Amino acid sequence: MSRKITVLVIGAGNRGTTYSSYALFYPERMKVIGVADPQQPVRQKLQDAHQIPEENVFDDWVAAAEREKFADAVIIATPDRLHKAPAVAFAEKGYHILLEKPMAVTAEDCKEVVQACHSNHVILGVCHVLRYHPVTLMIKELLDAGLVGDICHIQHLGPVGFWHFAHSFVRGNWRNESESSFSLLAKSCHDIDLIRFWMGSKRCLKVSSFGRLSHFTKENKPEGAGTRCLDCSIEPHCPYSARKIYLERAEKGAFHWPVSVVCSNGGSDIETLTEALRLGPYGRCVYDCDNDVVSHQVVNMEFEGGATAAFTMVAFTEKLGVRTTTIYGTKGELSCKGEGDVEIFDFLQQKRTSFSPRTTPDIPASLNSHCGADYYLIHNFVSAVSESDPSRIPTSAEETLRSHLLVFAAEKARRENRVVVLETGRGNSHSQPAHTRGE
Repeated sequence: MSRKITVLVIGAGNRGTTYSSYALFYPERMKVIGVADPQQPVRQKLQDAHQIPEENVFDDWVAAAEREKFADAVIIATPDRLHKAPAVAFAEKGYHILLEKPMAVTAEDCKEVVQACHSNHVILGVCHVLRYHPVTLMIKELLDAGLVGDICHIQHLGPVGFWHFAHSFVRGNWRNESESSFSLLAKSCHDIDLIRFWMGSKRCLKVSSFGRLSHFTKENKPEGAGTRCLDCSIEPHCPYSARKIYLERAEKGAFHWPVSVVCSNGGSDIETLTEALRLGPYGRCVYDCDNDVVSHQVVNMEFEGGATAAFTMVAFTEKLGVRTTTIYGTKGELSCKGEGDVEIFDFLQQKRTSFSPRTTPDIPASLNSHCGADYYLIHNFVSAVSESDPSRIPTSAEETLRSHLLVFAAEKARRENRVVVLETGRGNSHSQPAHTRGE
């Protein structure tokens, strides 16, 4: 790298802390010199970790944006609905931007973010972390080598995990669309992006989608259930019990995520956790929350040349994030589950071959999530800024925008019970009623 870069962190929660930890292990490459977060405990923790001077500590991103530019780049890891405004503001100040996904919660806002970065000649990296995942890259390499021939169909499953959905999408920050965004955008824009990545240059022409919120509704509340898990007589028989998800983990000494999320004041003891479950949102009965986002959804896509893809997001799974992918080609079939080997069955040879994703040792533990993809994401962004070379980020702002627009089109299709036809070469779409699908 040609020089060390300086970074301002907007949002000192899980992702902001993770990406900023790069500076602790590679101080010759990156230095965190500012932080903004409305929560004092997490703000203080990040300030202490990086020895940030008091004048560069803010409880509001707006105050940081009003200052003259004092860092090379900004990491924006705020809640979903607070992505667009700071991204545009800091782009106009000339900061290079690493922006947590999704870029924004509307198609127009996503376009505005990209335009602001273009207009101000700043680098934009969006945290589609799975683009850096060793399995993702191995699959792409094998497809590009032609080992399955022409792609005919991609089947991709995104299992959320039964307790994870209850944590994040029933009790947590992503439970209500008016406060965050819809499930497909919040949880699975990763996956739609991967399907586009694997399809290569083929553009998506049509999309349909179906899904709904199941089970986590007041109508499904068991008879005799309380409003809070710690005071509920049937809690021992509920798989979504907050006692099971949080307290039982903590009693074994596990205060990391998801337990760490429950105590917003940064406490890490049983008494603080118990009090948070008695009074806070994570102790509520899952059948008594203000959640409205869908728990399962399927997205069907047709690409140029007739190739198709089907993505399924579902809450009710044993595994959390152990994605299953099968890609059917004219010469073979590719399959992969989770972070294991990628297998290809060759039709001509009637032979199955396994390919192991590359592993990289010595990645710091805080950046080793997603098999080291967290490390590669922030490393590539730092390299891009340091070397003034946007190509170090493998997915451009325009490419990321196209993936986001496909997600919005899929949700439009679900809500309106329509096939959404994407207009070739343009960022807009139009819709056709479901009954015309046989065209």
